[in-house]
Parts: sequence; structure tokens; C-alpha cells
Amino acid sequence: MRKTIFKKLEAQGLIANYNRLRKNLPPKLPDRVFIWDETFREGIKAPTVYLTYVEQVRLAKLMDESGVAIINVGFPAISEDEKRNVKRIMNESFSNSKLTASAEPTKASIDACLETGIKEVTIESPFNGLNLQYKLKMTKEQAQKRIVDGIDYAKKHGATVNFMLMDGTRTPLEEILQIFEAAANAGAARLGIADSVGFIRPLSMRYLISHIRDGLTEAIKKKVPLSIHCHNDFGLASANTLAAIEEGVPYVHTCIAGFGERAGIAPFEEVVTAAELLYNLDTGIDMGKIYRVAQAAEKAFALPIQFHKPIIGENIFTHEVEEEVEEMMAHPLVFEPFPPEIVGRETTVFIGRNTGQTLIQKLLENAGIRASPRQMDELFRRIKGPQESLDKGEAQMTYYQVKKLMKDLLKGYTMDQFWRLVEQVTRQKPKLPKNTKKQSQQTADKLIT
Repeated sequence: MRKTIFKKLEAQGLIANYNRLRKNLPPKLPDRVFIWDETFREGIKAPTVYLTYVEQVRLAKLMDESGVAIINVGFPAISEDEKRNVKRIMNESFSNSKLTASAEPTKASIDACLETGIKEVTIESPFNGLNLQYKLKMTKEQAQKRIVDGIDYAKKHGATVNFMLMDGTRTPLEEILQIFEAAANAGAARLGIADSVGFIRPLSMRYLISHIRDGLTEAIKKKVPLSIHCHNDFGLASANTLAAIEEGVPYVHTCIAGFGERAGIAPFEEVVTAAELLYNLDTGIDMGKIYRVAQAAEKAFALPIQFHKPIIGENIFTHEVEEEVEEMMAHPLVFEPFPPEIVGRETTVFIGRNTGQTLIQKLLENAGIRASPRQMDELFRRIKGPQESLDKGEAQMTYYQVKKLMKDLLKGYTMDQFWRLVEQVTRQKPKLPKNTKKQSQQTADKLIT
């Protein structure tokens, strides 16, 4: 249905669709896009978020019903609770989705995955100078051996292994090719690039992916597909994910409503809807379930989805009646990009404080209702009444109370709060480096120059 609607409008000469022009179609588009969900890996990193096992299973089942290809069910090595939840989810049945779990390239981390019964492990590691020096504290040769040994170990224990290069978009191309070749030769089934801090833009993403694709050996290109994982720190996660798709990347990481660490990652609903409607690509997703999945996530996460959020926000298909009401009702695509039913929604048209009295009178006349001037005044007063009688100051106070509550729910302590707590408990004053912020800035300046 979703594809025939636009074709009919184009055929009738009612709209122009530049997305369908042959010269605008990227030549490297994959035949199919596979949605790889990271809600249980990334989404739960959002402050205040905690999912019960029942909530996790409900969301996982909804994603499975929707056609999500791969679901990352967590990082078992984080804690015994995480490992236990992953193990329990493994005992559930899924029709469409394969399950994977994340691990560092260490025996202990991989064992934590294997102990859950998971059949697919995603090994994550950075490989650029910044991470080698400040996070891993090892040489490039040591990091490569660690990754290769980790893949080999998981493979020998019967797992399918994916390799995700963390901070990949800030890693030199030759180093990406080096570690990808090593990971693929060790047996990795998929190779992924993570834009871990959301620092790339779409044209740069296309450049990077095209050069990775061209730089890999033919044997690896044919048997090992690429995946992409984009963070949203600059608001470019969806655009960067689509840019990677344009260069042929078939496996794309998303999270319901874009929840996740910091600004989150590419939103499931945006990537799927854009891939289907703007690129005419098959994602395998039952788009009619998109809104239902988003509502379930909002409830489980106890985090409100912005009213103006694309695809799933409350305001997207809601319109206050204006002068063009007849045109609006005649064909919603006059003022909407696609029929909301495609994503399980509906158009809502409402009468509000900005609707003119003349228009209201016209609506009544069209409906065969003759209202006296007094009745019109009363009708208009009642329409405007609820908003005008609302105490905006009280509403703002309620809003800030809710906002404060959300902040108070933030898990953990800032470093300042942590050291104060340590001092209270141990009655010892911590010996901390002076001018820590200044030193951090100096380090950053050195890296930039």
C-alpha cells in the first residue's frame, strides 16, 4: 500500500517525487536493509532508565513481531543481574529475530555471554590512538592480538561472532582496514563501524564507507557484510545511517525512539520509515507496528517522547483547523508527508483557540446547522474557555516539578559527589590531582593540534 499511494499521485501529476529520479538513486544501495536493534544495549544507558525482565521480554517480543532482524539483548559481563536476564531471554521463543549479546575481546567477557546460551556474540573494541593510549593502555599490536584472540575464542566455542569497531569514524582508514582484515580472517561474520560520539557528517560517512568497501579484499567484501552504529550528538544519527545505507551497508543499528547514552543513537522509527518511503528499500519491518512499539518503549522507559518527534511524536499528524479545512479533509497528503496509517497512526484535526469564528460558522452551515449570534458566542466561548482559564503559572510549576523529579532519578553520583561520599564514609580526604579540568583541556588541545 505505502508504495502504490505515491505512484498513483505521481502518475496523476499531482506531486513530484525527486527521490525516485534515477540520477538521484545511489548506485550502491543494498537489496535489503536489516534492522539491528540496540535498545537493551544502548537504550538502558539513558539516565533514569531501568527495565524489568517482564518489560524487556515484552519489548523484545514486539520487536520480533515487527520484523527486527537482530536484537542485542545486553552485555552479560556487566553484572550477574544482566547475565541472568540475558539467559532468561534466551529461553524465550522468537520467530523473526536473532539474538546477540555484547562482549569485550577478553575471555571473561566472552565467557559471560557463552554462559547465557547466546549463539551470537558481538565483540566491541576501539583501535585508534586516543583509545589505545587512554582507555586500553596498550600498543596497536597488542590490541589487534586481543581482538583476534577474542574472535577466535568465541568461534571455537560455537558462537557466530560480529566485530564492532568502537570510535570507528575517528580511526584512520588504514587502521580500519588493518583491523577489519584481521577480524574477518579470524572468523568475524559481520564488521561494524561505530560513530561512537556522533562526530561525522553524512558526506564524510559516505566517503569513509566507500573507501572501506574499496579497500577490503574481494574475498572479505563478498562474505562479510558491514554494519553501522551512529550516535546522535549532533542530531545526525539518522542522516549518517542513511548515508551508510547509500554506500551499501545492509545492517543498521537503531534504538526505539532514539533512546540511549547521551543523545542516543539512530531512532528505529526514523531509519525504517525513511528507508522504506524515501529509498523504496525493504527493511522487513511491519511498519504498522512502529507506533505501538514506540508507545511500549515510552511506558517501559518512563521517559516522555517529545511531542514534535518525527514519526511517533504526538504533534506529527495533529492539525488545528484553518481556512483550508475542506482541502485538508479532502486529501490529508496536502499537508502530511505520508498517510499516518502506514506507521499505525491516524490524522487528528481539532478546533482550537486559533480557529476563527467565521470558519466555525462555515462548518456549521456546511453541516446544515443554523446558529443564532448568541449561540455562536456561547460556542466560541466554550471552545476558547479551557485554554484561557488554564493557570499557565501553575502549569509551568507542575512542569518544573516533573523535570526536577526526572533529574532526581538520575542514577549514580557525579565525581564531586562521589568523593564527598567517600570522605563521609572513610573520614579521609582524597588526594586528587589539582587543576584536573585544566589538565583535561591541555590534553584535548594536544590531540587537536
